[in-house]
Amino acid sequence: MSNSLSIIAGFTARPGQEQRLRDELTAMIAPSLAEPGCLGYHPYSDPARPDRMIIMEEWTDAAALDHHFTLPHFERVAAALEEILAEPFTLRRLTDVSPEDADSCA
Repeated sequence: MSNSLSIIAGFTARPGQEQRLRDELTAMIAPSLAEPGCLGYHPYSDPARPDRMIIMEEWTDAAALDHHFTLPHFERVAAALEEILAEPFTLRRLTDVSPEDADSCA
């Protein structure tokens, strides 16, 4: 069983900032994937709502994610997001469900 940490981050752009949001989040892919603790980093757009995007991320553990938040590429995008977003972004931290937990739901 994996002890990795999955993240779903949600973003809503201000009117007129949709492409900039897409560009900024896409620019985060390569440097994030280069981090030792990053297992996955995938932005997605909502075809029905071009102002909305999510990023699905997977990290080896919480320490790897915390380290990500201190790096220059994250600090740069965080500053840009302050100008782009209509509302603060959301961040959900998810962990794997153990087989025992899954069996108890049946």
